[in-house]
Amino acid sequence: MNILTIGATGFIGRHVVSQLVQAGHEVAVLHRGKTPLPPEWNVTEIIGDRSTLQDLDLRAWHPNIVIDMILSSAKQACATVDTFTGVAQRVVAISSGDVYRAMSVLHGTESGPLQPTPLTEDSQLRTQSQTYSPEMLAVTRVRLPWIDDQYDKIQVEQAIASHPELPATILRLPMVYGPGDMFHRFYPTLKRMLDARPVILQEQTVSEWATCRGYVENVAQAIVLAATSEKAAGRVYNVADPDRYTEAEWAAKIGEVAGWNGRIIALPQSDTPKHLLQPAGNHKQDLFMDSTRIRRELGYSEAVPLTEAIRRTVEWEKANPPDKSDFAQCDYAAEDEAARLILR
Repeated sequence: MNILTIGATGFIGRHVVSQLVQAGHEVAVLHRGKTPLPPEWNVTEIIGDRSTLQDLDLRAWHPNIVIDMILSSAKQACATVDTFTGVAQRVVAISSGDVYRAMSVLHGTESGPLQPTPLTEDSQLRTQSQTYSPEMLAVTRVRLPWIDDQYDKIQVEQAIASHPELPATILRLPMVYGPGDMFHRFYPTLKRMLDARPVILQEQTVSEWATCRGYVENVAQAIVLAATSEKAAGRVYNVADPDRYTEAEWAAKIGEVAGWNGRIIALPQSDTPKHLLQPAGNHKQDLFMDSTRIRRELGYSEAVPLTEAIRRTVEWEKANPPDKSDFAQCDYAAEDEAARLILR
């Protein structure tokens, strides 16, 4: 196939391109030219910005499939649809599990009962458009500059699936971890282990909270599978690790790989040091997603086992710690006092 990728030079996208090339597909990479492409990719390089898609001569490359990695708003999705209708056979759109109403319940922006989990592709979606606060979007945009002020994956999905002449496949991704993770999601836990802390404290509801995760190479594998399978046309798929783990269980798994022999202790909110408290919301709302559909319909399964995925991530985090300005410093004195009170 001729497969055009948009925004595929980043954390997840580089694995998508690599796997497509290894599978023998002809690949074009549309990007802004700020990230040099590995020469071993041997791909067609198209320099441009997604904001000017319709001004680029993309039709001449005759893409069969378009994989759009960096859809943020309905405006961007409409530009993709307008550009490739009548040109490509199908578009694969990268969405997120944040479309579910459970995300709004977690953040406290929608009231009502907890949403049942695991979340399936048919679970209730958010009823309000603001997924994240402007402040949170501004922080996120530092690491993901393609996100715009109208960020809403629900509107992205609606727009991308709006044209019958351009079938779409929509992938709802989890929290993705692995080498290159710009958010360093493992680091706060790992740092305490590397510092030989005997106890790691977690607020009770956070400790018991279960979200959805996926290792970066496995997530890329799911994207490639969906892009190259005709059966994926018109379908929506959750992508996530198959097993449900709480935050305490994730910390324990990281500890096993890191060789840490300490204890994980859950504290009531009133006894939790302030720097360990999460933003206001309802952490009784889990975000664990069910990925049965993509496994059943497309035969997806993880190529990299969980323990190996954690090992690779831990090794990368150790070699590439975040800048101090990007990491909330540990207040070990406050943690020691809280641990002393609970263990006395």
